[in-house]
Amino acid sequence: MPMQTCTSASMTCTFGLIPSVLNATPRPIVTGSMIAANILDHVPIVNIPPFGMCTCPANPAVAAATTAALGVLTPMPCVPITPAPWVAGSPTVMLANAPALNDTSTLNCVWGGVISFSTPGQATEFIP
Repeated sequence: MPMQTCTSASMTCTFGLIPSVLNATPRPIVTGSMIAANILDHVPIVNIPPFGMCTCPANPAVAAATTAALGVLTPMPCVPITPAPWVAGSPTVMLANAPALNDTSTLNCVWGGVISFSTPGQATEFIP
């Protein structure tokens, strides 16, 4: 059974070079003594901090740097762009009028990266 995610959940991006930590939108709902997250916690920088450097060739900054380096892949600073909510969350558990976020949810970046959880941020609350 998936675990509920919260502030401090560790995330990775398929094109990012370092992990990042989820910052759930402040609300009075907690899990494991941390602010619980829902699928609408997908705002770049606010909820989803950068993953160090981006290595995705579809990212215009990476493509330009790679071209300038004569075709050698050149990572550039990560600036996640995540316009859509997390998929799929936990549809049977509503949290602030949106499905609760669980550790099996994923988030797509427009540059092609897929963001997923490596730890949920707490270790006591399971959700369906």
